Amino acid sequence: MGLFSFFSKKNKEDLDKGLEKTKTSFLGKLTKAIAGKSKVDSEVLDNLEETLVTSDVGVSTTLKIIERIENRVAHDKYLGTSELNQILREEISNLLEENSSATIEGFDFPKRSEPYVIMVVGVNGVGKTTTIGKLAHQFKSAGKSVVLGAADTFRAAAIDQLRIWSERAGVSIIAQQMGSDPASVAFDTCASAKASGTDVVIIDTAGRLHNKINLMNELSKIRKVMQKVIPDAPHEVLLVLDASTGQNAIEQAKQFTAATEVNALALTKLDGTAKGGVVIGISDQFKIPVKYIGVGEKIEHLQLFDRNEFVDSLFKD
Repeated sequence: MGLFSFFSKKNKEDLDKGLEKTKTSFLGKLTKAIAGKSKVDSEVLDNLEETLVTSDVGVSTTLKIIERIENRVAHDKYLGTSELNQILREEISNLLEENSSATIEGFDFPKRSEPYVIMVVGVNGVGKTTTIGKLAHQFKSAGKSVVLGAADTFRAAAIDQLRIWSERAGVSIIAQQMGSDPASVAFDTCASAKASGTDVVIIDTAGRLHNKINLMNELSKIRKVMQKVIPDAPHEVLLVLDASTGQNAIEQAKQFTAATEVNALALTKLDGTAKGGVVIGISDQFKIPVKYIGVGEKIEHLQLFDRNEFVDSLFKD
């Protein structure tokens, strides 16, 4: 099942509900930006720029969008404000398309000869453990066998929380004592999964933003020991970010992309914030595909990110 074939009516309803705060804030600001204007002029563009920046799209991404709209205004000579919504919608969609990955697979991928390994990174409090549990549930619901690796051994609570989520999702977990070597846990998890023919391995890692060199060394060590068992692991390095933190999420992305080769992003807590525009900015700035979004608290509220559905929900009247 490919990326664009999974979206159901229930997923769409959950997405619309999850983006409600962002949409209400964004469209409200957009309405004010064009109030009393019949055509797109410099004042409207200035107001639009402010709307995008205050919607947590980010300055550099906002300027890119504004430049594209300016080019369209110059080309068409006249654009009415009534057309602005559609133009803005198209440009945001185009921007997300440029930073998507055509090779992203859904939760139901073809049977592999070795387990598919996901290493999950991110700071404490962003919903990392919850995201892992929801991921496990989605893969299991798609008919895949899953094992979790509790390689965040820095906190006893992290191991306990992951064990609870493994029980909720009905999947196996490999764990050691608090303070154990994280790489050892990752090795054991991959070895167990390979021996049992498990489809998916999800490895949790410590969620502290400590010294970048130490972070890099720790994540590199985990990678190397996993590769002793599964040579091309990890197949996915998933950075989990809390959308409700807005621009702080961008700063965290800078830290983690500098420390390891992140190739997928998950944005959590979209349902509890008006800062969902950060999805657009992060996708643009880091050229890393947003793969998963969290749109609610329930175990099924983690979705594969579909740029078209996201933009539709954002601009839905």
